[in-house]
Amino acid sequence: MGKDYYKILGLQKGASDDELKKAYRKMALKYHPDKNKAAGAEEKFKEVAEAYEVLSDPNKKEIYDKYGEEGLKRGAGGANDGGGTSTTYTFHGDPHETFRMFFGGEDPFKMFGGMPGNSSFQFTSNMDVDDDGPGVNMFSNFFPGMGGGNMGSGVHRSYSQGSHDSQKKQDPTITYDVLVTLEEVYKGTNKKMKITKKVLSPDRRTTKPEDKILALEIKPGWKEGTKITFAKEGDQKPNKIPADIVFIIKDKPHPLFVRDGSDIKYKHKLSLRDAILGTTIQIPNLDGRRISKEIGPLRSSSYTLKIPNEGLPISKTPNKRGDLIVEFEVFFPDNLPATTRNRIADLLR
Repeated sequence: MGKDYYKILGLQKGASDDELKKAYRKMALKYHPDKNKAAGAEEKFKEVAEAYEVLSDPNKKEIYDKYGEEGLKRGAGGANDGGGTSTTYTFHGDPHETFRMFFGGEDPFKMFGGMPGNSSFQFTSNMDVDDDGPGVNMFSNFFPGMGGGNMGSGVHRSYSQGSHDSQKKQDPTITYDVLVTLEEVYKGTNKKMKITKKVLSPDRRTTKPEDKILALEIKPGWKEGTKITFAKEGDQKPNKIPADIVFIIKDKPHPLFVRDGSDIKYKHKLSLRDAILGTTIQIPNLDGRRISKEIGPLRSSSYTLKIPNEGLPISKTPNKRGDLIVEFEVFFPDNLPATTRNRIADLLR
């Protein structure tokens, strides 16, 4: 079934962008682990960040609405559904980064520590945040009559100004090619990619380098050109949205096989004698087995043998496979004695 991102944010499918932002603001403040020490709050905080990241991106949201979380993460949907390249989504795993980007890099809890006569005020886990935003209603709950005044509206505006990523521009996407062998595509594999990026210091102006390991789960049968996206994992800069990092699957040349979609092609060399009389051949496969096949006299120089279900997994239906296609290459003797050529000529008359 996968995760229900709408349910995580307390929304109905078809919610507006404004409703989405209000829901994330409410849930992120409620479950932030610095303020909510209840069991499971940190995991809920992460789920809320992932849900917001998907539903706030029109492309990811479109795929999710059609195919759910599993379809989004395996690369289903859109123009890619017809068999071309696809884009998979992997949550970058840092809900605090999503939180910082949403609130413009500012600490939304700081405002409560300096309230007149209430320096010990803390935002606790049992406080809910109204959908209209944390400024107006949180103040009206604790200080009746102030919710509609200048302080309340001023606080509300400060949140609005800091929470709209639309006011910032995102750096261009960074792409990397990832070479995979046909054996890795056959079985699926996990790869770890180390990146070094700039992260903002606490002053939110200077940066420092930081190494990070990104885990790539490559599913069986993925096509060349499949993209794995890590959202906002690029360099952090003041007043900029970090670039997405995209890894693009590329096939590594194989010594025996050539890929053709989900089929694999293998070229087998035959002597002229075996081509004319027939023989039994041993055909290698990507899982290390050898398939024994009896070959009758070849009917033409372009004859091919198709072995069903011995190719690569089909990514969207991994229990099915393509075919192993054997192409034959016939070797002719360099020199034939005249007597042999005459005997062959007599036999072929």
